[in-house]
Amino acid sequence: MARSGIDTLISELVTTASGAVALDNLAPIALLLTQWRHSAEVYADPALLAILTRDHEDGLGPVPAPGTAE
Repeated sequence: MARSGIDTLISELVTTASGAVALDNLAPIALLLTQWRHSAEVYADPALLAILTRDHEDGLGPVPAPGTAE
C-alpha cells in the first residue's frame, strides 16, 4: 500500500474510532476495516482492478427504474 493510502487509512480509522467511542458502538470500526479490506482485494487482483478502473466512454447501458423488472 502506498504511503498516502496508509495515511488515509490511519486518518479514517482515528476519526471513525473517535465517533464509535462517542456512540458506545464499535460496529463502525469493523465496517471501515471491512471496506478497506475489500479495496485491498481489488488492488491485489490486476484483472479486477483493470475492469473497475477502465474508462466507460459509452456508458454502461440503460438502467431500469427502481422496482421495475429488467
